[in-house]
Amino acid sequence: MPYHNLKALIKGIRACKTVADERALIKQESAAIRASFREEDSYARHNNVAKLLYIHMLGSEAHFGQMECLKLVASPRFSDKRLGYLGIMLLLDENQEVLTLVTNSLKNDMNHANMYAVGLALCTFADIASEEMSRDLANEIEKLLGSSNTYIRKKASLCALRVVRKVPELADHFTTKAKNLLADRNHGVLLTAITLVTEMCQIDAGCLEEFRNAVPLLVRHLKALVTTGYSPEHDVSGITDPFLQVRILRLMRLLGKGDPRASETVNDILAQVATNTDSTKNVGNSILYETVMTVLEIEADSGLRVMAINILGKFLSNRDNNIRYVALNTLNKVVAIDTNAVQRHRNIILDCLRDGDISIRRRALELSYALINEQNVRILTRELLAFLEVADDEFKLGMTTQICLAAERFAPNKRWHIDTVLRVLKLAGNFVREEILSAFIRLVAHTPELQGYTASKLYSALRSDISQESLTLAATWVIGEYSEILLEGGLVDEETPRAISDKDLLDLLLSILDSPYANYLTRQFVLTAITKISSRPTTTPAQQERIQTLLLGYATSPELEIQQRAVEFASLYNLGEVRSGVLERMPAPELKATVLGVVSENKPVGSVAPGKDADLLGDEISSTPTPNGAPAVPATQDLLAEIFGSSAASPPTSSGSPAPAAPQRNVAQDILGLFDSPSPAAPSPSPPQQPAPAPSMQSIFGATAAVPQATSAPPAAAPSGYTAYDKNELRITLAPQTSATRPGLVRIIANFQATGANVVSELSFQAAVPKSQQLQMAPISSPNVQPGGVETQELRVLTPVGAAIRLKLRIAYSVAGRVVQEETVFSGFPPGLTSGSS
Repeated sequence: MPYHNLKALIKGIRACKTVADERALIKQESAAIRASFREEDSYARHNNVAKLLYIHMLGSEAHFGQMECLKLVASPRFSDKRLGYLGIMLLLDENQEVLTLVTNSLKNDMNHANMYAVGLALCTFADIASEEMSRDLANEIEKLLGSSNTYIRKKASLCALRVVRKVPELADHFTTKAKNLLADRNHGVLLTAITLVTEMCQIDAGCLEEFRNAVPLLVRHLKALVTTGYSPEHDVSGITDPFLQVRILRLMRLLGKGDPRASETVNDILAQVATNTDSTKNVGNSILYETVMTVLEIEADSGLRVMAINILGKFLSNRDNNIRYVALNTLNKVVAIDTNAVQRHRNIILDCLRDGDISIRRRALELSYALINEQNVRILTRELLAFLEVADDEFKLGMTTQICLAAERFAPNKRWHIDTVLRVLKLAGNFVREEILSAFIRLVAHTPELQGYTASKLYSALRSDISQESLTLAATWVIGEYSEILLEGGLVDEETPRAISDKDLLDLLLSILDSPYANYLTRQFVLTAITKISSRPTTTPAQQERIQTLLLGYATSPELEIQQRAVEFASLYNLGEVRSGVLERMPAPELKATVLGVVSENKPVGSVAPGKDADLLGDEISSTPTPNGAPAVPATQDLLAEIFGSSAASPPTSSGSPAPAAPQRNVAQDILGLFDSPSPAAPSPSPPQQPAPAPSMQSIFGATAAVPQATSAPPAAAPSGYTAYDKNELRITLAPQTSATRPGLVRIIANFQATGANVVSELSFQAAVPKSQQLQMAPISSPNVQPGGVETQELRVLTPVGAAIRLKLRIAYSVAGRVVQEETVFSGFPPGLTSGSS
């Protein structure tokens, strides 16, 4: 039996005992409503739509009532219109075709004599208007913005906001009316008008100039709110109209950004708001936060910026974690603007590291990284190390990286730098990046005066704890390399140096092999280290024999890499003097700045790039322009992006002359390479984070089938090299040079010769190599080649030993008023070039 009104339906649904009963009742009532709709009973339509909307709110289907809502809207009765528009807002959205039937009803009701009927139409338009409806009714909305009725003006402003969002090009229709609305004295109209203007300024930059003249008017409004209680009826917790204040501040932020004149106008009122707002209540804190954001965005005075940062510092003392989080997050954004002002709040930021909320700790940690400089590096590093000792595991990887990078960048001396990294290795050795470990070993190798001290410290640390992998690897390498220094000097970290024997060293290293923390990598390091120790004059014959026996035992190891090392090292015992030469102390590896990718929260890390870029050979290439005034050649990765349109190329490490990215190697290759030992065959347990890969062979040369193959003998060498290009009055020859000490590294001199009677001008020479190779280019000597003259440019290619060099060249120049741009692939260097045989 159908229910005759909404009240009866609600009572019936509440009386249901189970969900199944409720669904059955709703299904039965929906069928009755459908039948009633077919009878076209206008009197029952109102009740049926009301019941249907309630059924829709319960989650059941009610789409079949859409047309009935349209019929109610067309009714002359206000109650029917109200229910009809409510049904349209609930049952329709802007993507349905039925909505086109509503446009005419909305237009008629927008011109209705009853302001409440107009309000219904405006509310519905603001809720469901589509792009097409916005275009059709934009003129009606513009007309209603000038209505004398504040109720209609307020709702028309919200409709204009909907139109601007749907059809941004119609924003200029409302510019004049919006200016008038900014002078309105009604709270609702002013609030909606400021919201409309803010949206217009964000969508269309041209509107900013239009509304910058309204800045003094906004200042007067805000001053009235702060000082005289402009709208006491909108008071919240003792603060007058905080919502309107926030909206005004946000609009001032847009209008003052990049405009010194507008910024100067709002400076005084911002200081007044910051001074007079009560910070003991959450409402006041919201206004203060918007004031701070406005000060930091506009061209404010330096004193005003300091005041804004002090407000954020005061937020850090608040007991509400939400406010503290907002303050830390904002300080992270502004620390680069005024670091000294943020430094004043360093102590309270460090206190946040001990907060129970993990999000507070994370933000405080990131802010602490940004505050480190030469003056406070000792204090902040000590605090960070104290936090590292108790930090959650998810923080440790980022912390170890940031602490070591800060030590590399700001260390007052090498002793402190080494002590800091040693402390990191002891506290979180399982969370140290491989690049950091490699940098530490390079530092020790380049600091001979501290090698004994470092070996002693690592020996003591390894005796205490062999569970930290990076500590074990670093200690094994250093002890193996500098064992004679350690044996001669003893342990230097005690009041009186205590002598240790070679047996003690071997016992410690061999204990690693039997520990549950040993893996294939640590075993390789230990075998290499004890072999190194066996060749030192400080090692007794008994221990040398012990090492030889151990190596013979591992010659049958099931691990292929361990077995290979053991066999090779054991065979060295029969080579006499050759053995001493092979196992002598490694020369110090090349120093380079540590550059890592991203640690956490997209915070870039890395030490300051040096003034000159490290060269592939270890020397330097000046990043200054050439004496002839020729512009520096862009970095190789930039050339790749320019030539091939690829986004895979990573940015260069520094400006000026390009420095190639470090070879993509794991820690075993980096560190075992210092032993002059083969790299491990198995992958590392924890894969390292690699730099962004260079473009693949296919992305450089196109499809594999399209790569030109050398079907004939290489071209004959010209007097200055191999001819790579000879067209249009320009000849380019490439003269390779190899280094006996660095097989695989080829220095190529490109010679540019003008073969005609015309000057070759604006010469641009660009090159790319496959993924397995690395390229570095120096600036061209001059972009203008005179007839008969020769200009040069140096290229350096690092390639696997024995691999053929393949270059894709792009040449662009002007000759005789004609612009020439060509691409070619050169692979004409003789075989065996990279192995040093030619």
